[in-house]
Formats: sequence, C-alpha cells, structure tokens
Amino acid sequence: MSCTRRTFLHTAAQLALGMGFWGLSAGRSRTRWLSRQGKAVPPLEAPLFFKISLAQWSLHRQLFSGKLDNLDFAAKAKNDFGISAVEYVNQFFKDKATDRNYLSVLKRRAEDVGVYIHLIMIDGEGAMAHLDDAQRKVAVDNHRKWVDAAAFLGCRSIRVNAHGEGSAQEVAAAAVDGLGRLGSYARQAGVQVLVENHGGYSSNGQWLADVITQVDMDNVGTLPDFGNFCLRYSEATHGQGHQCVEWYDRYRGVRELMPYARAVSAKSHDFDVQGNEHHTDYRRMLEIVKDAGYRGYIGIEYEGNSLPEEEGIRATLRLLRRMGASLGE
Repeated sequence: MSCTRRTFLHTAAQLALGMGFWGLSAGRSRTRWLSRQGKAVPPLEAPLFFKISLAQWSLHRQLFSGKLDNLDFAAKAKNDFGISAVEYVNQFFKDKATDRNYLSVLKRRAEDVGVYIHLIMIDGEGAMAHLDDAQRKVAVDNHRKWVDAAAFLGCRSIRVNAHGEGSAQEVAAAAVDGLGRLGSYARQAGVQVLVENHGGYSSNGQWLADVITQVDMDNVGTLPDFGNFCLRYSEATHGQGHQCVEWYDRYRGVRELMPYARAVSAKSHDFDVQGNEHHTDYRRMLEIVKDAGYRGYIGIEYEGNSLPEEEGIRATLRLLRRMGASLGE
C-alpha cells in the first residue's frame, strides 16, 4: 500500500470516528435540549411489524369540553406523543363534512406537521343494516358525504357500523345490501369502507366475517377492535359502561376478522403495575394480528377512567411498542 493511500485511509478513519463522536454528542445535546424544553425523549425503538396511529376518541373528553380543538388534533398527536398517523371521529366536526374550506384547513394542519390522516370513524348517520329499505338507503346516502370528505383529505378509509334490529339473518342480509351500495360509491373515490365490531351482531366475529364475505368487494373490509366484543349489556346499564352480560371471545373474534382487516384498533382501559392491559393480553392479540400477515396501522384507542387521557395514551403506546418489539418485524 502506498504512503499516500495509507495516509488517506488513516485520515478517513479518523474523520469517520470523529463524525461518530460528533453524532453521539449532537444526539446527547438534542436530548438535553429537549429535556430542558420539557419534551419527552423516546428511547431508540426496536423495529415493529406494524405502524402506530392515534384514534381521536382517545382524547374525547378534551375534545367535547373544548380544551382541544379538532383542528389541533394532528399537531397534538405528533408533538405530544410522536405519532404521525391519526384517525378522526366525525362527531368532532359533524357539520363540516361538506365544508371544503374547513376540510382544507384540517388537511393543511396535518400536512404541516407531517401527519397522515389514516381514516375517519363515522357514527350517527343511520343504520347501515336497517331492515327497512328506505331507511337503509338514507343511511347509505348520509355516509356518502364522508366518503367524499375522506377522498378530499387524502384519507384511505372510513369506518362504519353494521347496526340493525331483527334476526341475525335479517340484519346480515340488510348489512350486505347497505355495505354493497356504499362500497360501490366509495370505490369510485378510491376509499375503503371498513366495518368495526361495534356492538350487536357486529360484535360476533363470525357473523361480521360472513357479512364481509358476502359483500365480496375489495374495498369493503373490517377494522377489528381488541375490546368491542360485548354481545349484550344488562338492561340496567342500557349499553353504558362495562356491565356486559354476554361476551364474544375477543381473541377468536379478532382472528376471524383479520383476513379482511384494513386497520386495527388497540382498545385499552386499565393497566396493571407491569404496564399490561388488564382486559386484553396484548402479546397474544398482536401474535394473532401478525400471523394474519397484517403490516398496516394499529390505532391506539384509550377509553379508560383510571388514567387521564394523555397518560392512558402513553401507557398504550409503551405496551404496543414493548409487545411489538418482542415479536419482531
């Protein structure tokens, strides 16, 4: 090796080493700066097989009270929790579905902080599985404006409910019709229609999987929720709180819904001293999700009362990262 080449390699090695020390020093300086600013500094994370989004319902108390404005949700997700994908709930801007000026601001606010709008959860627009054809058509028509809003926002999916009153067979037939009609409209806009296990027959994983199979459209799928598997509440609670008198097995239900999943909801309520969710074995649930070949977003949806909303979100985020890291990519 020539002296010139040896000198060059030695100099390059020293420069690389110096850059490494500079990078480490800069990283430590940034950590100290963030700490002085009162910002949380997450540790280096192991790669996960999924991506993480934040469901807006996790902050529903702040939103309903006016403490948090709907337009500021994306920035809060990014700045306070380090999450770069969000799931909006139409309840917090229900009169704005056709207001392009408002939607433009909403879209820009998310883009400004580098946040992707993953989906919009739709409630209160009618029963998609109503047995009366006219009522069902009204529900489908009511959802169309949200399909248009999602497309305008660059949002890939909307979440709907397959609710109806009647026998399991009757409601299933109505759901197939309603979802098929909405799915046909949404397909033209490049939007997916996702059904969540969200009470009634839809909390029976086999029932909902059968409905989606019968719809048989590539843009109509499921959004399995880890916790919404109550089939029947006691009359005293009228569906409120946690007084469920008949549960569908949540692990079986998620397993049945995963073949059709385009999004997943990590529901959480309470945590033990080790940071595990009291009602759901997250490792077992994530194994089911991973084994299904899913590699998309899992949305944090904290609904508990034992922790303030922001602490509940962080507890769920830590749990997802810990259990996800244990399963590898």
